[in-house]
Amino acid sequence: MCGRYAQSADMRELMEAFAVTGSSPTQALPANWNIAPTNPIYIVRADSQDQTKRALATVSWGLIAPWLTEPNDAKASQSRAINARSESVYEKPTFRAAFKSTRCIIPAEGYYEWATALGRYSPKQPFYISSHDGEQLPIAGIWSSWRSPVGERVETASIITQEAVGELAEIHSRMPVFMPRDRWASWLDPENNEIEVLKKLMIVESPASIVIAHPVSHAVNSVLRNAKELTQEVELGEPETLF
Repeated sequence: MCGRYAQSADMRELMEAFAVTGSSPTQALPANWNIAPTNPIYIVRADSQDQTKRALATVSWGLIAPWLTEPNDAKASQSRAINARSESVYEKPTFRAAFKSTRCIIPAEGYYEWATALGRYSPKQPFYISSHDGEQLPIAGIWSSWRSPVGERVETASIITQEAVGELAEIHSRMPVFMPRDRWASWLDPENNEIEVLKKLMIVESPASIVIAHPVSHAVNSVLRNAKELTQEVELGEPETLF
C-alpha cells in the first residue's frame, strides 16, 4: 500500500510539470513531507469546463463510498479507501464508478513504505521512494464527489496500487501504479470508459526502474512530524536522531 507521501512543489511548478492549462485552486496547499490519509492533496484531472484541458484541484485523500449518507461514516471510511488495487478497482463498489469516469493523476515528490517481514529488511523499517531523475512521480488515481445531508460537497481521491516488482518487492508487496506521460491524455479523458483499455493503461514495463529507494528515520511514523529531513537517507543499523 501507499500510506504516506511527500509534496512540496508549489502550484505553478505542478501546473507546468503536468501541462495544466485549465482551472487551479484559489489557495495553495503548504509543503507537506508527511501527507497522511484524509489530508488535503493535489490531483490533476480533466477540467470541468473544457475536458480537453487539465485542471489542478485539491481534494481529501481517501475516497468516500458513494452510498454513505452520514458525515461521521464518510470520514471514517476515508482511511480505509486511500488505496485501490489495480486488480480490482474496476469492480469494487467503492471505486468502480470513479474508475470508469473520474480518473486523475496524483503528483508525488516521493512516497514512504514500511518494510514487511517478507523482504530482506527489518520489519517496519521506513523507506522513502522517489523518481530517479528527481521529477514528480505521476501516480494513477481516481476521484469522486460526495454530498453531505446538508449539501456540502466533498471531493476525495484514492491512489491506485499494484503488486510490487523488482527491488521494491524486497520492501513491500504493493507499490503505486505510475502513469507515463504519453498516457496522461487517455487516462484523464472522461469519455474513455472501456475497462479493458483502462486496465492496459495501468500496465507499465519495469515500473521499479522509475524510482529509487533509501531507508529513512522512524520519525516519519508520527503524523505530527513534517520536515524535509524526513526524506533524508539514514544508515541502517546506526542510532537515529529524532528531530
